[in-house]
Amino acid sequence: MEGYLSLWDEYGARIMESFWANLQLTFWAFLISLVLGTLLAIMRISPIPSLRAFGTAYVNIFRNTPLTIIMAFGVLVLFGVFKLQISSDFNLNFFQIAIIGLSIYHAAFFCEAIRSGVNTVPLGQAEAARAIGLSFLPAAQLVILPQAFRGAIVPMGNVLIALIKNTTVALAGSVAEISGLMKTMIEFRADQGFLIFLTVALMFVVIVVPIGLLVTWLSKKLAVAR
Repeated sequence: MEGYLSLWDEYGARIMESFWANLQLTFWAFLISLVLGTLLAIMRISPIPSLRAFGTAYVNIFRNTPLTIIMAFGVLVLFGVFKLQISSDFNLNFFQIAIIGLSIYHAAFFCEAIRSGVNTVPLGQAEAARAIGLSFLPAAQLVILPQAFRGAIVPMGNVLIALIKNTTVALAGSVAEISGLMKTMIEFRADQGFLIFLTVALMFVVIVVPIGLLVTWLSKKLAVAR
């Protein structure tokens, strides 16, 4: 136990700082991927064939591409070859590229989660919207999507939980997050390897379990009565 306490004395501040980076990645990637996923879901149910084709192609491509490949592409190609610089800070560029990679990848899953919610909306709702003169976009905004989001709470919650855990892949983009620090800690303090792993795992459990409980409660609270 003394060895473990000394580990916290040495790495405690860096552990919290690194895990905070994971939480920031989750927050920004969640917002961006949710917006992008909603737009893709609208495309997938659009009456315009070209938009449906684009939405379908996006989902099929990015849902079946490993996240690590997307991260590596962002760092090695966008940053390394094309010198894409969002700011002058080197580390911040990698952090932002990681957010972009996470957002692009998880947008495909949010799209499918929202589309599953659209499938729970009775067909008569869309027909009623058209009957009162609403075109596709107003009908989607005012009638279909509000009900679809309520029906897609559980699958969207599952995607959010996957996003939280996938922030560790940002290590492939040279972002200083918790999994990279865990690797360093185990290298220098191999005698505490099991406790280091258990500590990092419990930090994710503390975040994921409440989110799962909240999603379950919201799904029951906001369920659409049929």
